[in-house]
Amino acid sequence: MTTTLTSKLAPQIGGTVGTFQWHWQNQSFAIAYETYGNGAPVLLLPAFSTVSTRAEMQGIAEQLAPQFQVVAIDWLGFGQSDRPALNYQPILYRQLLQDFLRAQFDQPVAVVAAGHAAGYALQVAQQSPSPWSKLVLVAPTWQGPLRVMGAPIAMRDAVRELVRLPGIGQALYTLNTAPAFLKFMYRQHVYVDAGKLTPEFMQQKYDITQQPGARFAPAAFVTGTLDPMESREEFLQIGLSLSMPTMVVIGKQSPVQSKAEMEALSELPGMQSHHIPGSLGLHEEYASEVAAIMLSFLQH
Repeated sequence: MTTTLTSKLAPQIGGTVGTFQWHWQNQSFAIAYETYGNGAPVLLLPAFSTVSTRAEMQGIAEQLAPQFQVVAIDWLGFGQSDRPALNYQPILYRQLLQDFLRAQFDQPVAVVAAGHAAGYALQVAQQSPSPWSKLVLVAPTWQGPLRVMGAPIAMRDAVRELVRLPGIGQALYTLNTAPAFLKFMYRQHVYVDAGKLTPEFMQQKYDITQQPGARFAPAAFVTGTLDPMESREEFLQIGLSLSMPTMVVIGKQSPVQSKAEMEALSELPGMQSHHIPGSLGLHEEYASEVAAIMLSFLQH
């Protein structure tokens, strides 16, 4: 595994872009990451979604960079990282995260993880020794959209495989990433202030979905294939086992079922928690507020 800080990729959070060459099952993939600021390192993990990219962590990065060295990555299959037609599974992302940590850091680091990324950060926290010094879990989730909606596993698997097919799969993906549909989804459970969903903002999100190979990893996420846990019990059991300082940040307007999972985690012994305006995208929409409450937590 090799890394380089001389990448032709465009910066997304205002820092220096690098490429991590990750080897998985006899294949090599380029993982985009970006470093910004100076000081103790803080890893930023964007949420999994159809429009997942480290750019959504820009606001938090700008607030932290004066005091910390911020490192943000794009998950394989998302953002500026490679988007191969793999059978995306949780084991892939757990291994990617572990390998990236070993390559980039020689000591435990603080991590800020949003959405499903929080679930993966929780799982990796169980390593001995743990790679984390502190955990900030922003709107933590463990169930993909179709699973939350109650779709049976057979249906979810069928949808995933359908989207993976050439021709019809691309057509279905195109329908579900149309700008109007993306805006509808943002208004439903991602952003609170519809006024922020400007044409320019939505165009940026749409552009993310139109990269070659863009449908494969999102199809796995939406259908629950990338769910890091299998049950609430597992989600909470891992939370109970944590030995490092952990903070949970919850958006007050989060969807009811997702919010209930976040609340259950935040109520575990030893957890610090904060409720602020926002929904599942609060790490981007309310980045300044999120950064403000995590600064003192990261500093002490």
